[in-house]
Amino acid sequence: MSPPGRRRARPTAVYLESGTKRVFACAVDWPGWARAGKGEEAALEALATYASRYASVAAEAGMAFPPASAGSFDVGSFDVVERVPGSATTDFGAPGAVPSLDRRPLAAAEADRQVALVAAAWALFDRVAAGAPAELRKGPRGGGRDRDAIVEHVRSAEVAYVRKLGLRSPAKPDPADAEAVAAMRIAVLDALGATGSEAPSETAWPRRYAARRIAWHALDHAWEIEDRSPPA
Repeated sequence: MSPPGRRRARPTAVYLESGTKRVFACAVDWPGWARAGKGEEAALEALATYASRYASVAAEAGMAFPPASAGSFDVGSFDVVERVPGSATTDFGAPGAVPSLDRRPLAAAEADRQVALVAAAWALFDRVAAGAPAELRKGPRGGGRDRDAIVEHVRSAEVAYVRKLGLRSPAKPDPADAEAVAAMRIAVLDALGATGSEAPSETAWPRRYAARRIAWHALDHAWEIEDRSPPA
């Protein structure tokens, strides 16, 4: 029960994407805040656990993060507004289904907001990668990419995202070429910030989903680098 005189925070809207082995819980209004678990409750628990980490993304974008404190999230903080069937992509470890709510037209304010959050996710990834050692701790079975390989993987994915937005695919930039990376990202952000009719072709991603997937991928690997970096 909330303390006297204190309003209870509104639940955060999420949708659930369910594969046969894995479920993703994705925050509707916060691109990139998406985590997976072996079932719905586990996925929601993982999402709640990562609230404090996502709060830094919202802060980077200059936005207040709900509720008053990210540390107050738990499974009861979420309102499941849609469930979508997943696929082999879901089970592999990436959110791959487009919910119906991502096909809604984008108002200008919403477009600007998602652009700011995607840019913040990229900024966080760049900052984490720049501050990490080249060699990261291996997983329990001795696997896992080192820092430069993760950066290369994220850049390669960003080129694919350009195509998914219906844009002409650029050559993959050298990760060390800051100008080329920035130019590619500007093209993506311009597309994400467009309003009016939705995706330019049947095969292109809706802009809401594109923002969600792009931010998730950058943050997932930023947090991986943080978790696998040796203690200072």
